[in-house]
Amino acid sequence: MSTRYPFTAVVGMDDLRLALLLNAVSPAVGGVLVRGEKGTAKSTAVRALADLLPAVPVVAGCRFSCDPVSPDPGCPDGPHADAPGSERGARMVELPVGASEDRLVGALDIEKALAEGVKAFEPGLLAAAHRGILYVDEVNLLHDHLIDLLLDAAAMGSSYVEREGVSVRHAARFLLVGTMNPEEGELRPQLLDRFGLTVEVAASRVPEQRVEVVRRRLAFEDDPAAFAARWADEESALRDRIVAARTLLPKVALGDAALLQIAATCAAFEVDGMRADIVMARAATALAAWAGRTEVTSEDVRQAALLALPHRRRRNPFDAPGLDEDKLDETLERFKGEEPRTDPDEDPEPDGPGDGGPGGGGGIPPQGEGPAPETDGVPEETPAEAPAPAEAPAPAPQRSGAGERAAVQAAEPFRTKMLSVPGLGEGAAGRRSRARTQHGRTTGAVRPRGTLTKLHLAATVQAAAPHQKARGRTGTGLVVRRDDLRQATREGREGNLVLFAVDASGSMAARQRMSAVKGAVLSLLLDAYQRRDKVGLITFRGRTADLALPPTSSVDAAAARLEKLPTGGRTPLSAGLLKAHDVLRIERLRDPSRRPLLVVVTDGRATGGGADPVALAARAARLHAAEGTASVVVDCETGPVRLGLAGSLARELGGTAVTLDELRADSIAGLVRDVQAEQTTRRAA
Repeated sequence: MSTRYPFTAVVGMDDLRLALLLNAVSPAVGGVLVRGEKGTAKSTAVRALADLLPAVPVVAGCRFSCDPVSPDPGCPDGPHADAPGSERGARMVELPVGASEDRLVGALDIEKALAEGVKAFEPGLLAAAHRGILYVDEVNLLHDHLIDLLLDAAAMGSSYVEREGVSVRHAARFLLVGTMNPEEGELRPQLLDRFGLTVEVAASRVPEQRVEVVRRRLAFEDDPAAFAARWADEESALRDRIVAARTLLPKVALGDAALLQIAATCAAFEVDGMRADIVMARAATALAAWAGRTEVTSEDVRQAALLALPHRRRRNPFDAPGLDEDKLDETLERFKGEEPRTDPDEDPEPDGPGDGGPGGGGGIPPQGEGPAPETDGVPEETPAEAPAPAEAPAPAPQRSGAGERAAVQAAEPFRTKMLSVPGLGEGAAGRRSRARTQHGRTTGAVRPRGTLTKLHLAATVQAAAPHQKARGRTGTGLVVRRDDLRQATREGREGNLVLFAVDASGSMAARQRMSAVKGAVLSLLLDAYQRRDKVGLITFRGRTADLALPPTSSVDAAAARLEKLPTGGRTPLSAGLLKAHDVLRIERLRDPSRRPLLVVVTDGRATGGGADPVALAARAARLHAAEGTASVVVDCETGPVRLGLAGSLARELGGTAVTLDELRADSIAGLVRDVQAEQTTRRAA
């Protein structure tokens, strides 16, 4: 077994280490989500935690780590009455991003189950992580169906494996730890809320600390065993302190005054549901036990809030996580020393409606002083029938250079309905276009390629039935052979690559127009976040087109680039379309199964890029049409007299044009689905 880097040798990262240790003291806190840039020792610290956890008593030979004192009565390896016990170290099980469903929950041998009635079950990672740590690196990149299984197991403390009426259940209680780089995309809100605590980490900017990090890392790589031996005493002392805190934990008193502070804090920051209150209570109790005290103090409540609330006050994908510490201190001081009132009608109201202040770092520790993006209060799912909010007035643009205007503020985002790519794809699971997936409605059956995962029972019986006499069937059971098995084919939804090509030329520079354009693109970005798409952003103005954001899962990054977009200059429409063509060509090589959707946001004018810019733009558009790229042109032309240039561009692309008013006021669902029908009609004509 390879030597792990010692936990006590990690330099700095005080909040990260504290959050991990609190979960070691009280696993009921609910796990840790570690957010931060690459190369900040996130994985190193998490892996080192396993060596600090106390040994786990288990039933000898049980593959599901049953406790000999209270074994699981439904354990597939049971019953365990009077079974001998043994001890082993706590496990840390890693869940790879590309893991299959069978690898996570376990696999059931369908052939034996049908032919012999035997539940031949091979445990998965959830069984291995029981009573230990389940570590998910890059948790934000995990496939949706794996996230759903993970959520179910974390909520119920058990895992169910079902295959056409044959089911197996086993206990699966584990400490969930995830790491992620926010630049690569955000987590679904359901999974985000499952993590008890969250920590923001960043590399130190202090030269002395950075020197010490490098010195220790090099020493560890030169001789891991000797380096670990040098920190053995500190590791042993920390392990003993964890055991002492676990012993003290049941004796810690969470008084009514502390409970009132917890409730008031959660109410003041308007977090959803009651999980935040429960997590804060458990974290504050663990903090007191870790400090060797038997009573929870206001400082424990404050520290628990800084760890438990930042990711829960996030109202939409473009809000930065964090807490307003001044508001937190004010709330705690206001309810300090008070007892809860028995009459709810007389309860003092917490600080009035607020969203937690203007972003900030939240004290975990602060990573920057910039304000949060101005999208607070925008719900993730606005009712379809709700009227579109009025355009937010944008500040008057200022000149920032010759022929260029500074960026203006985006109008208020609004809800858009689904754009989808025509046909049936086979891309990554998502919520946009129709695709063949592992999950969804059953549409047919095929012979399995490799391991059978989704049995089509009717097709299997139909394949086996004609051969029963030849196989010598005598009893009531069906004689099933491997060749009879049929895999169910299913149809669900996939995520797409949504590539935005945004016209930032002088013709778009009118203050209200660019504000409305940015608001529309921001709305489409919000929709892309909810549908689990990758997004990219191309801007064109002056003489060239720039790839402002390469295709990524981070919708937040796209929104940030959009907010800073200046305008001015000529309209090199052909350059924007050719740049989009190059980006899509490269992405097809990188991820051939992910189908693209091109969204061109322009008024259709072409005034730059050659002697005949209109003809060049039409030729570039036909390149996309020839490759069958699904496309939508968002027509930004305004005024009483309209030239209809965006509509002409859409026809060259083989796509559909929609005005800003139509985008805001009505559904655009089905526009892209109509592209193939329009192409077919034109060919027939």
